[in-house]
Amino acid sequence: MEQNENRRTELSALGEFGLIRRLTSGIRTKHPATLLGIGDDCAVTDQEGHVTLVTTDMLVEGVHFNLSYHPLKHLGYKAAVVNISDILAMNGIPRQMLVGMAVSNRFSVEALEEIYAGLLAACNKYGLDLVGGDTVSSNKGLVLSLTVLGEAERDAYIRRSTARKGDLICVTGDLGAAYAGLLMLEREKKVLEADPGMQPELEAHAYILQRQLKPELRTELRPLLAELKVKPTSMIDISDGLASETLHLCHDSGLGCALYEEKIPIDQATARAAELFNINPITAALNGGEDYELLFTIRQEDYEKIRPVHWIRVIGHMTEAGKGHLLITRSGQAVGLNAQGWDAFIPKEQRNAEKTFPESSV
Repeated sequence: MEQNENRRTELSALGEFGLIRRLTSGIRTKHPATLLGIGDDCAVTDQEGHVTLVTTDMLVEGVHFNLSYHPLKHLGYKAAVVNISDILAMNGIPRQMLVGMAVSNRFSVEALEEIYAGLLAACNKYGLDLVGGDTVSSNKGLVLSLTVLGEAERDAYIRRSTARKGDLICVTGDLGAAYAGLLMLEREKKVLEADPGMQPELEAHAYILQRQLKPELRTELRPLLAELKVKPTSMIDISDGLASETLHLCHDSGLGCALYEEKIPIDQATARAAELFNINPITAALNGGEDYELLFTIRQEDYEKIRPVHWIRVIGHMTEAGKGHLLITRSGQAVGLNAQGWDAFIPKEQRNAEKTFPESSV
């Protein structure tokens, strides 16, 4: 996002503590559990009667995001969503957030204010207090490291390792849209590099771009399932692709699985984009990642309770470990389910090559 050079303030003009005061001066806490927020060595929270959930995640420029097409405010928002999603994946309620940031001197104060505007927008939408963090200098680029704290009743939080044979595998929303959006942004970036005078034509792809740049979360799932008296037997969020997350549930629970291709929800906008890029839509859904939908298992006897909910789809079931991890194609063929999603330590060149997703790949 371009900054107005006429109002650019160098980071050195404020210094570390001046910058912290400027970025956080308008923050007010909302929860009674937040006893002490920004301004001391630690934030203090009171979680009496509940378990505390803590998650942390780091986003690195050039690895997790590209500032040539990711607006700074959207980046802050997405960084928050990435972490909040982990709390939701354990059936928890997010409460507090801490933000660590490493920045080089190519960023102005106004640029960091944009990032914080996105962070605070996400906190306001999802009901968190931003209670502290750290800001340091970087020799190159931008790094965001966020920690989110949440809470859950002692008997209500959900793990990955507690699925059982015969449980139904469910997913919220639709899959593959975020990866389709990434493909679209990368294509337009290359076009612009080849001809800086070209204007990107992205209006027709608003849905998949929003899913990539500013994802939203399924906060409605927890209260809905509580109302329906359905407790998932296991749960995880979809950050690295459906195949990868399903295999996590299987591995941690010591089970196999069968997913049905025809049941996996894919939006028409995602299907159109996949056709444009000559890839199979199911491949984007299985391996694309960054959808931040929720993948969970339920007992078979709970199926009728969730069946009327249009944004929850049953896509398969858990099996005994010896039956393996299978995708049942539309033609009825059983093929091995392989994870080709995100791996932070695969070299970038290899990762890009794998993400071409040939038509025959599943």
